[in-house]
Amino acid sequence: MTAMQNVSLGSHYAVHLPAPDDFAFWRERARGLIQCDVPPDRVSWILPGGTGDLFASEGPSRSEKRLPVPPADPRAVRASQRFLTIARSAALHSDPARFGLLYRVLWRLQSNPRLMEDKADPEVRRLEELAKSVRRDAHKMHAFVRFREVQEEDGTPHFVAWFEPDHHIVRAEAAFFMRRFANMRWSILTPCGSIHWDGEVMREGPPARREDAPGDDPVEDLWRSYYASIFNPARLKVGAMLSEMPKKYWKNLPEAELIPALIAGAQAREAGMVRAGERQERVRPATLAEVAQGAAACRDCPIAECGTRAVAGEGAQQAPLMIVGEQPGDQEDIAGRPFVGPAGQLLDEYMQAAGIDLSSAYVTNAVKHFKFAWKGKHRLHQSPGAKEIDTCRWWLEAERALVQPRLVLALGASAARGLLGRTVSVTRERGRAIRLDDGAELWVTVHPSYLLRLDGAAREEQAALFADDLAAVRARLALLAG
Repeated sequence: MTAMQNVSLGSHYAVHLPAPDDFAFWRERARGLIQCDVPPDRVSWILPGGTGDLFASEGPSRSEKRLPVPPADPRAVRASQRFLTIARSAALHSDPARFGLLYRVLWRLQSNPRLMEDKADPEVRRLEELAKSVRRDAHKMHAFVRFREVQEEDGTPHFVAWFEPDHHIVRAEAAFFMRRFANMRWSILTPCGSIHWDGEVMREGPPARREDAPGDDPVEDLWRSYYASIFNPARLKVGAMLSEMPKKYWKNLPEAELIPALIAGAQAREAGMVRAGERQERVRPATLAEVAQGAAACRDCPIAECGTRAVAGEGAQQAPLMIVGEQPGDQEDIAGRPFVGPAGQLLDEYMQAAGIDLSSAYVTNAVKHFKFAWKGKHRLHQSPGAKEIDTCRWWLEAERALVQPRLVLALGASAARGLLGRTVSVTRERGRAIRLDDGAELWVTVHPSYLLRLDGAAREEQAALFADDLAAVRARLALLAG
C-alpha cells in the first residue's frame, strides 16, 4: 500500500521530536507530510517525554517509522521567508501545541501563499505572539545573565551564571554569549540544560539547580556601587522599569537588592540634583578672551567631560555678521579653532561665491565642546541634546553681547535653538529675518555639513537653496550697513 493510499484511509501519524527546540527536525518532517497530503488533524507532534527536556535524545519511535514516504517527484512546499523567520522563533516557545500550530499554518500556506500578511488571522496572530515572547525572553537573557567567578583546580578563572528562561532559548542564544565572551571560560546553568564554553569548544550539559551556581563574589560590591552611582532618579519611571526588568529576575541580579531603597529615595535625590545643578550667578565676561577662558573651565553639561577642549569663537569683536554653527567637530577640537574642517571649508567656498568676506565675520558654535562617540580609533560626531544646547547658551549670549552683530546667521536647528532658546524648523524659518531681543536679525539656514551628507540631485537642490540663503544675507547686510 503506498503512502498516498495510507493517507486516504485516514491514518493518524505521530511525530516524536528529539528535542523541544529542534526546528530543523520539525521542518524536515513537516515538508514530507505536506508532500504526502497529510492534513493537520491527522498528525500529532510529540515532545520528548512530554516534559520539554532541553537535551533529551530519543530515537525515532515505531509510529514515526510508519510515516508516509513522499513520492519520487514530490511537489514543492510553499513557505514564505516571513513564515520561516517567525517559525524559527515560535518553535522555541514553551507552548506544547506550538509544532501543531506551525504545521497548520504551513498547510494553509500551500493554498494561500499570502496568509502571513493577514494580521487578522487568529493562527497567524498566535504564531507572531509566540515568536515575540521568545524574542523578549532572549533579550532578557542577554540583559540579565550575571556571571560569578570561580576558580578551577588549576587556578584558572571560570565564570558561572544562573538563568531561568521561560522558553527553550538556551541553545539558540549560546552563540551570542560565545561572541561576547569569546576569551572567557564560562558556563550558563538553567533548569532545562546548561552550556559551557572553554574558549574553543561549546558543550551542552544537563539541567542544573540554583544551588549549583556560585553565590556572591567580591566584584559584585563594585558593581553595586557603580549601579547606585549611575541610578538617575530624575528619569525614574517605575512602571517602565518593571516592564523592562520584571521582578522574577531580581533574585539573580546583585544590583536588585538596591532598587527598593533607590526608588524610595528618588524624590529626595532628584531635588538634590536640581539644587546641585543650578548655575551660580556669574559675572558677564568683559572680553571675548574671558568668554574663552570661562567656557574652557565650564563643566555644567556632560559634553565637557568628554576630554575635549572648548573651542572659542573667532573674529572681530565688532563684526556686523556673527555666524553660529552647532558644535566643533573632530578637526576643530584638534586645532582649537572653529570651522577649519570640511564643513568650514565648504562654508568658506559658498561665502566667497555669495560675496561675503568670512574673515570679517565672527564665527562660533552654539556648543563649545565636541560631543562624539568612539568607533574603533575614530571619533564620530554626535548631535548635542536640547539640554546641552540650553546650558551652553549662556556663553553664546556672552559672545553676542560683546560682538553686537547686526545680523546673526544660524547654521542648522541646533544653532537656532542656542540663539532662541527653542527648537525651530529650518525649512519654515529660512529666507526671512527673526528679530532678536537686542534688535539684531537672526537668519536661519542649513549647516554645510548637511550638504556633505547628500549627493546627486538632492545635493544640487539643497546647495542651490543654501546659496540663495547666503545671497539674501549679503543683500540684507548691505542694507543694514546703510
